[in-house]
Amino acid sequence: MDPPITFSTSLMNNKFLRLLFLVALVSCTSSSSLIFSFYETSCPNAEFMVRNTVRSASDSDPTVPGKLLRLLFHDCMVEGCDGSVLLEGNATERSDPANASLGGFSVIESAKRWLELFCPETVSCADILALAARDAVEYAGGPSMEIPTGRRDGRSSLASNVRDNIVDTSFTMDEMIKLFSSKGLSIDDLVVLSGAHTIGLAHCSAFSDRFEDSNGRLVPVDDSLDKTYAAELAKQCPLGANGAITINNDPETSSLFDNHYYKNLVSHKGLFQSDSVLFADKRTRRRVAELAGNEESFLGSWGDSFLKLASLEVKTGEEGEIRRTCSLING
Repeated sequence: MDPPITFSTSLMNNKFLRLLFLVALVSCTSSSSLIFSFYETSCPNAEFMVRNTVRSASDSDPTVPGKLLRLLFHDCMVEGCDGSVLLEGNATERSDPANASLGGFSVIESAKRWLELFCPETVSCADILALAARDAVEYAGGPSMEIPTGRRDGRSSLASNVRDNIVDTSFTMDEMIKLFSSKGLSIDDLVVLSGAHTIGLAHCSAFSDRFEDSNGRLVPVDDSLDKTYAAELAKQCPLGANGAITINNDPETSSLFDNHYYKNLVSHKGLFQSDSVLFADKRTRRRVAELAGNEESFLGSWGDSFLKLASLEVKTGEEGEIRRTCSLING
């Protein structure tokens, strides 16, 4: 693996040099080169149409940004960013129980319909998903950023590939580091990308392992979990709760893409075990504390780590296809 590229803070403040840095990151993390403004000639309004679709959907449903961001994670971590999570059918990634709670599919399909109307068989579903996740973050108050495009859609999607390639909410730090490292992502990327949990929702089952039944009452298994917060969670997700009940990942600013997620970790209010270990483990504690105290640092770091995620094992050139419908491979 190539050694990491580093630049001084003063250089990174220069927008032109920052762009060069992002280009270098793409060349190091993708199987083939993606290109900024890839659709400039073939479909010049592509990014505009995706952005408008995301904004319209988010205006109607404030949970959309979190759903789109999570959808990209589950696509890119499994066989790369090729839109394979969007495919329907038996034994596809989408059919796996670990992906049962994913949402945002209708937003991607809506954008695709518009693009097929104006630029048929030109813009890939993989690019639409990457752009939509980027725009979702911006809509929620996160950084505005450029990302390269040119991804092609995969023609394969297997449920058997899912479990070994996504983070389970009960993962230990070692398990998360091993998984991220296998994707070429660093420990710092792990900490920064976990900040995606600053928006979005979770079902009660996603953190039920942090509680146990004590004479018909839920009590926290982990003593490090803030007692008041634990009591709130137990009240919102009592024993036998409806499986459709959801909880805000961030109890304070659930619709804003900010650094409050890290403040929650420092206050022992991480919703998932995989969140809490980021502050408990000495390898990441200092970085979590830094991001909790400096929102600018988080937002500045987000762009670089997001770009690495969105460039994982992409298909380009003659690989894959450009689907006409995101949920189906071309016949």
